[in-house]
Formats: sequence, structure tokens, C-alpha cells
Amino acid sequence: MQRQDFRFFHRLRVRWVEVDMQKIVFNGHYLMYFDTAISDYWRALALPYEEAMLQLGGDLYVKKASIEYHASARFDDRLDVALKCVRVGTSSMVFSGAIFRGAELLITCELIYVFADPASQTSRPVPDALRRLLTGFEAGESMLDFKTGDWMQLGADAARIRQRVFVEEQGIAPELELDTADADAVHAVAYNGLGQAVATGRLLRHAAGVGRIGRMAVHRALRGAQLGQGILQALVGAAQQRGDAEVVLHAQRSAEGFYQRLGFAARGTPFDEAGIAHMEMFRAL
Repeated sequence: MQRQDFRFFHRLRVRWVEVDMQKIVFNGHYLMYFDTAISDYWRALALPYEEAMLQLGGDLYVKKASIEYHASARFDDRLDVALKCVRVGTSSMVFSGAIFRGAELLITCELIYVFADPASQTSRPVPDALRRLLTGFEAGESMLDFKTGDWMQLGADAARIRQRVFVEEQGIAPELELDTADADAVHAVAYNGLGQAVATGRLLRHAAGVGRIGRMAVHRALRGAQLGQGILQALVGAAQQRGDAEVVLHAQRSAEGFYQRLGFAARGTPFDEAGIAHMEMFRAL
């Protein structure tokens, strides 16, 4: 196996607790590495696992896990765990995996999962929707559909995500989260291959020639998978299309780095909004 055989990689660094007295990774931990990577594989498919399986009417159970050792990983090595779905059968799916240190192949594996009823754990046919997602991802297809529109079109889905992120996770009062500005805003919502809404944001008219982006929210299970970047790009594109010369936003301090990497710069001093520290940031268009 070679790196170019795979589209998906999960990166990790070997921790001290994972090595044995020879200071190499204890053999049983490699299975844990693959199991951790498979969770990230579903994230690459833009699937919040629990909700996706609930919608699909089943769950996945490991039928077989086999490993072949070619070389050892050591403490502090940076490893890339690669996975590829190589076959989807009637009720099973086969994954081929490899662990690389740079270009060096250390470990290979085969994982077989069975799609089954969660109550009885009896097998069921792999749903067509899941089959299409797996084959589409391995063929290089995008796993997300970004839509922009008004509140009438996208409001129900946007509100559901914002409720979970801002109200349930961050403790913001519902009356502060939803406001009358939604009615006049341009909204962006990201949908996965099952039609589930997984990220959102909105664009307001802040002043003449200036747009204001806000209410950026991403499903908790999918953060770090570039959904926020896609939403931001969709809203910046909408601002450019209507002729805005600048966009501004109020970034939570914990997210400043994310916006800086996408071309936004801080302006002014930090301030409190809904009990959370924020910073105004802007980007010329």
C-alpha cells in the first residue's frame, strides 16, 4: 500500500502511555488508532454518526479486524492513519487501512463492518443512501451542499442548528439568539448527503456597502472539518455579489484564529456580547 492509494488520513502523535518497555507502540494500540480514525472518517463524510445512523435505521458492528505489522511506531512519532472503503456488500462494508510514518508503511489492516438492527443486532441491507455516500466519497465527490437563501427557505434548519449550539451548548438565552434581523438576512446552510443541516450563518446589511456576518454555528460532531470555512465563503460570496466593499463580524475570542486564517483582521478592543468575550473583525472585498 502507498499513501496515494488513500483519500482519507487521520493524523496523530504517539503518546507515552501507548508505548511498552521497548519504547515502541504496544501492538494492541494500533487497533485503537484505526478505531479512532474510523470516527474521523464519518466526519469526513459530514455525518454526525449517532444522528446519521438513527436516520438510516441501523448501526454498524465490527465483524472482523485484522492487522499486519511491517515496522514499529515509537514514542512521539507523528503517524497518518489512512482508511478506504473498498467494498460495500449486501449488509457489510470492507475497509482497508494503513498507518504511515511519512512515506514509510508501518501497519496494514482490514476492517469489516455489518449494518444491523440495534435492538436485535441482526444484519440489515446497507441503505442505498449510505452506499452512495461511501462510493461517492472514495470517488472524490464533495460531501456537502451549501445553500443560501432567505429565512422562509432556510430558517427552520438554521434555527435548529443555532438552538443546539448557542442555546443548549453555550447557554445563551433563546430571546437573544433569535431576533427580527433574521427576516431580512441572507442565510447559508450546509447539508450533508442525508439532507441533514449541519452548519449555518447569516449576512446582514451593516451599513452602506458593508455586510455583517454572524450566527456562525457548526454541528458539534463536525467541527474542525471545514464546514465553518464553507459557510463563511458562501456568505462572503453573497456580500460580493450584492456589491459590498467590506464584511465585518463579531468573533468569539476562541474563534479569532479561524477568522484570521480566512483573511479577517481584528479591529478595536475586546467586548462582551451575551456574556461571551468577542472581537470585531473585518475583511475588505
